[in-house]
Amino acid sequence: MSLRIVTYDEIDKQEWGRLVRESETGTWFQSPEAYAFFSTQTDVIEPFVFGLQQSAISHQTLRAVCVGYVTKERSRLKQFFTRRAIVNGGICLANDVTNEEVERLLNAIRERLNSKAIYIETRNFNDYGKWREAFEVAGFSYSKHLNFHVDCRDKKAMWERLSDNRKRQIRKGERLSVIGDGLREEDIIEWYGILERLYRTKVKTPLWPVEFFLGAYRQGIGKFLLVKYKEKVIGGSMIVTDGKCVYEWFECGMNADYKEQYPSVMATWAGMQMAHETGCKRYDMMGAGVPGVSYGVRDFKSEFGGTMVEHGRFLCVCKPWLYKIGQFGVKVLKRFK
Repeated sequence: MSLRIVTYDEIDKQEWGRLVRESETGTWFQSPEAYAFFSTQTDVIEPFVFGLQQSAISHQTLRAVCVGYVTKERSRLKQFFTRRAIVNGGICLANDVTNEEVERLLNAIRERLNSKAIYIETRNFNDYGKWREAFEVAGFSYSKHLNFHVDCRDKKAMWERLSDNRKRQIRKGERLSVIGDGLREEDIIEWYGILERLYRTKVKTPLWPVEFFLGAYRQGIGKFLLVKYKEKVIGGSMIVTDGKCVYEWFECGMNADYKEQYPSVMATWAGMQMAHETGCKRYDMMGAGVPGVSYGVRDFKSEFGGTMVEHGRFLCVCKPWLYKIGQFGVKVLKRFK
């Protein structure tokens, strides 16, 4: 048997789907569906996929797959200083993949993205501990990063694990409409306005344009759970699912303006309920910051009864001096934005 690196045209699509379904590190973000969606958003990202394929006389088996994208900026100067390769969810690996196989894929990823990105970052949603040495040998350093996983298999237990504060807020907010079906593009645009303000005033990191979210809506990739009060969108979330897990990709709410309606709480609770109702085992809150650093989002997410996990991130810096300039620039922008 032989191993080789393959790209989109060469990957067996059925094998790709099988690997994501069966792998303990498989997520929606590593699926053929995710890559297909990213491929329609080439104005803002350049998607990529690399697989490690094992070939025998009678069959081919995919041992690992990495789906991600290189960010794009309209300004050439800004693109030069900010281009980065992001692998959401972490690389999808066969459960019995060896360190040698992982190293081979990672070395290929480094080689092929070296000229395109300042750095490559995998944002892990699962435990990569048994392959950490392989990542480090291939030049990917590990950094700690927290997340919350909510077990959604038992609805009663899911409710009981909520903090008393969240239970009270959900009871008060039950009169609100949380809408997932029958939405219009106008609703998505209204919700995006709330999200954009959040990123501009508090998050202070880049956000895709509204066309990205409208594309997800039109293609049925993103499920939008919007919170309405008196016919006005006051919050909501965009989630994606792979049948095993629901991922809260984006969430926002006009919480200061609607203090008695709790739009962010209601959006997250609706997503958790949907995970249970569709047979998903887990609701993934997609990040809770760095350990030891105060983070209000972590405090918010901690009251939904999830388990705090630390699966971290892997970082490979391709252009060290540009990376340092970028780090400095981000700090300056966050201070004055």
